[in-house]
Amino acid sequence: MAVTVGASRLGLGAVRRLPAEARPLVRPGTVPAGVVHLGLGAFHRAHQAVYTEQAIGLAGGDWGIIGVAPRNAAVVATLAAQDNLFSVSTLSAADKRTRVVGALAGVRLAAADPQAVVALLADPAIRVVTLTVTEKAYQLDPAAGTLRPDPDLVADLTIDRPPTTVPGLLVRGLLARAAADAGPIALVSCDNLPANGRRLRGLVTQSLAYAGTPRRVLDWVEAQVGFPGTMVDRIVPASTPETLAAAHRALGVEDLAAVAAEPYTQWVIEDDFPGGRPAWDRAGAVLCADAGPWERLKLRALNGVHSATAYLGALAGCETIADALALPHLDTVLRRLIAEDVAASFAPPDGVDVVGYGEQVLERFGNPAIRHRTLQVAMDGSQKLPQRILHTVADLRAAGRPARWAALVVAAWIRFAQGTADDGRSLPLDDPLAERIRAALAAAPQTPAGAVDAVLGLDEVVPPEVAADGQVRADVVAWLTDLHHHGVRATLAGAV
Repeated sequence: MAVTVGASRLGLGAVRRLPAEARPLVRPGTVPAGVVHLGLGAFHRAHQAVYTEQAIGLAGGDWGIIGVAPRNAAVVATLAAQDNLFSVSTLSAADKRTRVVGALAGVRLAAADPQAVVALLADPAIRVVTLTVTEKAYQLDPAAGTLRPDPDLVADLTIDRPPTTVPGLLVRGLLARAAADAGPIALVSCDNLPANGRRLRGLVTQSLAYAGTPRRVLDWVEAQVGFPGTMVDRIVPASTPETLAAAHRALGVEDLAAVAAEPYTQWVIEDDFPGGRPAWDRAGAVLCADAGPWERLKLRALNGVHSATAYLGALAGCETIADALALPHLDTVLRRLIAEDVAASFAPPDGVDVVGYGEQVLERFGNPAIRHRTLQVAMDGSQKLPQRILHTVADLRAAGRPARWAALVVAAWIRFAQGTADDGRSLPLDDPLAERIRAALAAAPQTPAGAVDAVLGLDEVVPPEVAADGQVRADVVAWLTDLHHHGVRATLAGAV
């Protein structure tokens, strides 16, 4: 996106001209770096960076963030041109607030200089590494959590070359840190993975074993590296030209790295930081011993419902999540998904009512100021559906309960993967397993039952107990038959 001719650009020189309520709490360059973040996208800028800046503002500490984009050169160039400043606009139907954030102490592009990133990870000053790189970047089987390295990661782990993958960067950084005995560090996954701390630990230990790492280095990692689990929550849609224009109006200067987000934000973190951490609790984060119940709450009652809304909405021709919620009967179906399936599938955190939490989720999804596109939420279904929906199905069936509404979500995903909306428009299958899914569907009988058998046979996605469950198969086939013959609107009407 080009800078408007004659427009003043956000940067250190523009801070004094900003409205007082929009100025950053921390001035970039004044706080030494103690955190490296991998994944310099909109969510990080509207979530972890905001918490970290507030923590520094309230409690001090050398916890500036070096933001690392694995491949997005444009975001690195944009932030560097703005002295690492960017704005976050908080949007609701009734209000809009915009504030510049100064938590970034620097930015790097891993693809351009991976060895510089490895050196950062080995720097004793860096004691925390956070990640928002999406589920697929971990290269783990989404059903089992075992390492499934692609050729690039295999090369990163077995050949002496600059690393090109996120796991490769982490492993090389830890090897360099161990060699220098640079002190303890915490690796903090902020991605929507089940047991994300344990998954990240498994990724690192499996990758180190794959690389033939000596026992003494494995012992060093075991003793010096923490892997706290987390739950992160804030709806942050992809920025659009309107996002940038609104930030310009609010700030009086142009911000090409502006992001917008809903008012609600939450961060639950297991307090396992051997080298220390920012005072995130002072900024409102919840520090705990076990983030698991919070994580399951969010993955199932928010992310699972988000995916359900996205697939059904996209099939019905709805552009945004808020548009989809206006479909007749969809809110009723989602409430039944939450109350009858999700709430019955796990034990929530103490004091939390899953149905009440679900009502809050639906209210957030209906925020008309947040234009979260259904196609954006629908991306990477093979990586998201296991923890968002299929684990709910598995736990319900293990308890002898039906999973009728969760089966509808699986059917909607299959129908979406078949590539055609109810009005005949093409739907994109943006998924790391897209070729595998398309091939399975093409090779199967061209019937709802054939499509269901093809997708349930994806053993890298579907847990074996779910794939073998005859009742689950029958429910998914019934829903897919309705979606195929009648479309989303009629299927929803018939369901309630």
